[in-house]
Amino acid sequence: MIDALIVSNVLLWVLVIVLSGVVLALVRQVGVLHERVAPAGALVLGDGPRAGEPAPVLELEDWNGRSLRIGGADPGGRSTLLFFLSPSCPVCKTLLPVLDSVRSAEDRWLRVLLASDGPRPEHEDFVREQGLSERGYILSSALGLAYRVGRLPYAVLIDEGGVVRATGLVNSREHLESLFEAKERGAPSVQDYLERQRGERRVA
Repeated sequence: MIDALIVSNVLLWVLVIVLSGVVLALVRQVGVLHERVAPAGALVLGDGPRAGEPAPVLELEDWNGRSLRIGGADPGGRSTLLFFLSPSCPVCKTLLPVLDSVRSAEDRWLRVLLASDGPRPEHEDFVREQGLSERGYILSSALGLAYRVGRLPYAVLIDEGGVVRATGLVNSREHLESLFEAKERGAPSVQDYLERQRGERRVA
């Protein structure tokens, strides 16, 4: 009886040690996968002003006829997020609540502007249904041309000094937040920052 108890205890301890080894191996693999599967940031396109370049300066009007200056140093010391959208873009509509959340949470340092183009009558229903008239909605083909916007939804982050800090296609909250992360890290994009980090680790 005692021998059987000793044998069972030994087997249990062996099992615990084996399981601990398996858990440690899995933890290590999760770490490796985390490095390999980098967070997906906004897709940076080749056209338009690049990160680190001065933003084009344009004097425009919003939906209600108020003057807006985009580009150049901001008098209030705030950055500007330009979000290019279209009434016919379903992904753009799903991101409007995200932009509202960003506007509320980051208002101290960030100005959020919505940009589109085309005849005003094509936008009236969209603006009314989504309540965009007081949310910095701009109709300007010149603005889209200045940033070479070819696909939507597209976003540009301009810092308080009027310099483009990050750009790209944004299809989710994660893509949008990657623009802020890129600005904070001083990199053109999250992908560039991660590549730079990997290069520094290889050198070290």
